[in-house]
Amino acid sequence: MKFDKQFTFGTATSSYQIEGAYQEGGRTPSIWDMFCDIPGKVHEGHNGDVACDHYNRYEEDIQIIKDLGVDSYRFSIAWPRIFPAKGVYNAEGMAFYKTLAKRLREEGIKPAVTLYHWDLPMWAHDEGGWVNRDSVKWFLEYAEVCFRELDDLVDSWITHNEPWCAGFLGYHLGVHAPGHRNLDEAVRAVHHMLLSHGEAVNMLKQDFKSKTSIGITLNLSPVYPKTDSVNDRLAANNSDGYSNRWFLDPVFKGSYPVDMMNLFSKYVHSYDFIKEGDLETISTPCDFFGINYYSRGLVEFNAANDFLTAGAHSDYEKTGMGWDIAPEEFKDLIRRLRNEYTNLPIYITENGAAYDDKLENGRVNDQKRIDYVNKHLQAVSDLNEEGMNIQGYFLWSLLDNFEWSFGYDKRFGIIYVDYQTQERVWKDSARWYSEVVKNRGAVAPLNA
Repeated sequence: MKFDKQFTFGTATSSYQIEGAYQEGGRTPSIWDMFCDIPGKVHEGHNGDVACDHYNRYEEDIQIIKDLGVDSYRFSIAWPRIFPAKGVYNAEGMAFYKTLAKRLREEGIKPAVTLYHWDLPMWAHDEGGWVNRDSVKWFLEYAEVCFRELDDLVDSWITHNEPWCAGFLGYHLGVHAPGHRNLDEAVRAVHHMLLSHGEAVNMLKQDFKSKTSIGITLNLSPVYPKTDSVNDRLAANNSDGYSNRWFLDPVFKGSYPVDMMNLFSKYVHSYDFIKEGDLETISTPCDFFGINYYSRGLVEFNAANDFLTAGAHSDYEKTGMGWDIAPEEFKDLIRRLRNEYTNLPIYITENGAAYDDKLENGRVNDQKRIDYVNKHLQAVSDLNEEGMNIQGYFLWSLLDNFEWSFGYDKRFGIIYVDYQTQERVWKDSARWYSEVVKNRGAVAPLNA
């Protein structure tokens, strides 16, 4: 595999997963602080109170990023640090991110900043959260101060990370914060997230006249039927609509997929929350498109399911999350996006794998992670040979961290974190990735 000098190599984290310092710097609780307190929601009752203590150890982490040699570091801002109460701006919270971005710049690392990676302030949740259309206004107030204070330091902005997770996992399936199980709420919440995305893009471009690039990150998973039967193909269509098209269509086509609107209508009694001009705003042109890719989906027909679909058994090799390792299907996904949706530059804003890593004699041998990343980087290289215009790749994740409902049970990092001592240890994958970056993929050995 080979990458040109313009290709961006990066790594990524998010605020709640690494920062800790949950009561420092004027921060107030987010919905994830609340969710972690609900018995049975998070593995062994884990929470992000301390996490990787990045808030206090960011200098050490910046040095790791510099030593990795990556071009860019993607991180997110904790909304409750910036607005700890409704309408109350906290300059101390912003100062942390200003310092972080300045220090990254000083070390030659480009900050790629995500505005929303799921940590909605509790004050917003108490007023209805994303189900309340006022959430768009609250998000814009937050985005405005981030743009004002940080735009001259930021290389690129991402409005939302994975609205499918924040919307459907959070409000429909109940496995992410806030833990609701209501499809009507979920569809409204997603609409307001997407609307706030479009409004924020307009704000940066029109009000701030900024030249900084801005986009959105969707988690996409190509879905395949287990068999070629009509029933299984129907299941795959519905699953694709739920996971992919419900987000791709409004962002790139200015419409929601009608087949899914029909399917949802059993629970969504009216689409009156979609106001005139909303879809035009949601489809406001961006500068790039961010994709988080981990796995494919394999499904079969299930009459007992609302959407007539269920996950099917696969004989693919799996990661520690039980997810299929599917680099060829990743290629299918990118080709489909180019054919059906967009010519925007694509950035792979997350890709990586969790494994049951063990620290032994000061070393973490994570060859399976190296193999996984190698296969997906090779796929990116192959796609670019086809002219698919993928301009960057951010490996998830820099550090082992709080993995949402899995707590600290799943390790995605290329840097091992001892949660008792906060010691950081380079895994073999980190050394390997550093070689890939340094040599632009040309001569990196597969075995670290």
